[in-house]
Amino acid sequence: MATTPRMLDQYRKEILPDLSRQFQYKTPMAVPRLRKIVINMGVGEAKENIKILDAAMEELASITGQRPAMTRARKSIANFKIRAGMPVGCCVTLRGSRMYEFLDRLISIALPRVRDFKGVSEKSFDGRGNYTLGITDQLIFPELATGKVEKIKGMNITIVTTARTDSESRALLQALGVPFRKP
Repeated sequence: MATTPRMLDQYRKEILPDLSRQFQYKTPMAVPRLRKIVINMGVGEAKENIKILDAAMEELASITGQRPAMTRARKSIANFKIRAGMPVGCCVTLRGSRMYEFLDRLISIALPRVRDFKGVSEKSFDGRGNYTLGITDQLIFPELATGKVEKIKGMNITIVTTARTDSESRALLQALGVPFRKP
């Protein structure tokens, strides 16, 4: 029998009642919650060497615990020497228990390993309650062995919530433990 993730348990017992009181929701279903986490890794060098994309997919799979999907260019761009249909990156969409476990590892293990880390920006909300975080180095995740990584690649992590406004989403993410930068 699978156990519930620590962060999901904390959300149900502590965060849900607190947010319900803070924003005066009439029903527990109106309280914002996480819908999904999308991790995208763009690999522009894949047009010359496809093995870089294979390594990126392998690294993303070990970080998330789920096999990534290859993303392809939608249209041709002559300046970048990209044709429509060429592989340009990989992405993973996490839901359910895997999503909460990944967010827990990101907040408690990976982000503190960033050099000179002062918190994540509060300006990365999209106006609809979703938050996007850019990471320049995938080596902050302990699942990757430093010696096996050939090229340092960055990634975008988008946290999609059911919140309608940025303030509701910010309150949810702060309650979950996302370390926002002090203004």
